[in-house]
Parts: sequence; C-alpha cells; structure tokens
Amino acid sequence: MLKNYLGYLKFIDEKLNKFFEKQKPYIFCEKGCGMCCKNAQFPYSKIEMDYLMIGAWQLDLETKKQVAQKINKLLLEKSEYKGDNFKYDCPFLINDVCSVYQYRGIVCRTFGLMTQGSDGRIKVPFCCFQGYNYSNVMEDGGNKISAEKFKKSGFKEEPVAFNVSYEFLTDPDFEKGFKFEFGEKKPLIEWFISDGENQNKLL
Repeated sequence: MLKNYLGYLKFIDEKLNKFFEKQKPYIFCEKGCGMCCKNAQFPYSKIEMDYLMIGAWQLDLETKKQVAQKINKLLLEKSEYKGDNFKYDCPFLINDVCSVYQYRGIVCRTFGLMTQGSDGRIKVPFCCFQGYNYSNVMEDGGNKISAEKFKKSGFKEEPVAFNVSYEFLTDPDFEKGFKFEFGEKKPLIEWFISDGENQNKLL
C-alpha cells in the first residue's frame, strides 16, 4: 500500500511543481522561512503519518532528540489547553528548516499556492499578509487580487487558484485510482498521543 501511496505522491508532486512554476512571479518561498510550519494544526492521514515516520526514523540522533523534546513539550501544552483549536509549530521544524522534507505531508506540499475549495471559495496563503506569496498583487488591506496591480506588474501569467485543497487531494477517488487508503485523519500532534510506536521511532 505504501508503494501505491508513493505513486500517488509522485503524481501530485508533478502537478504541484507545474502549478508553482506557473505562479512563479507570485511565489516567494525560500529555505529557512518556515512560516508555513508555524501556528497551525497540520492535518495528517494515517498513511501520511506512516511515511513521515519513515523519514523521522532516519534522522541523526541529535535531531531525533530535538524533535522528541518538541513533541513532549507540545503534548504537555495540549493537555493543558482549554480550547478545541490547539495550534502549534511543527515539531519537525529545526532551525526553520523541515528535517523530514522529502517525507512531508500533503498539506505541506501544497502550501503557498492560492487554493479553491469545493465550495468555490478562493483562499490565499496566510503568508501573503506578511509580505510573501501573492502580496505583490494583493489589494492593499484586502484579501483579493488587485486587477490594477496585476496590470501594472507586466506579468504574463495571471495569479490563479488551484483545486489543491487537502479535502480534494485526500478524496476517496484518489484511493481508488492508486489503490491505497489514507486512513484516519487528525492533527499531526495527535498522532503522538498514547502512540508508543511513533514515539519509539524517535528514541
């Protein structure tokens, strides 16, 4: 099943690479930013988590220790959190660089693009409001693309949204097409709650 999942990842990575290339004038992602890895919940399916932990198991001992410390700290903070929307920095982010980049989840692979959900609503990446992706054509103080800024930019490729939401990319049709199952889905940190197997891979 994991082999089939890797075939699926290859398929969507090829698509995403083309989308990012088409939107290159509006994308300001660079190594060491890490903004997309902070203050979020990071949805992960069972098979995504299994693949992520293969990468975690291969980390050097010192990095494993750092990740494990971050996870333990987050688990404590979550146990004391009173709300139902616990957000946190990804524990695999070390010095603002993803330590398991090749093994990262689907939501991590798509971040940075404008996305269009099944309801037709367009969502810009939140880093836009910190001066990053799409900020060069965004309305001042708004959340829509400025036709005037695009016209002045001289860019040939229009800023567009793609149907790459997490909900769409983990749709059962992909499971059927590539013959695998995503399995249960929950926030990344919850995969470490009472999960000795995942913890042991970091020891």
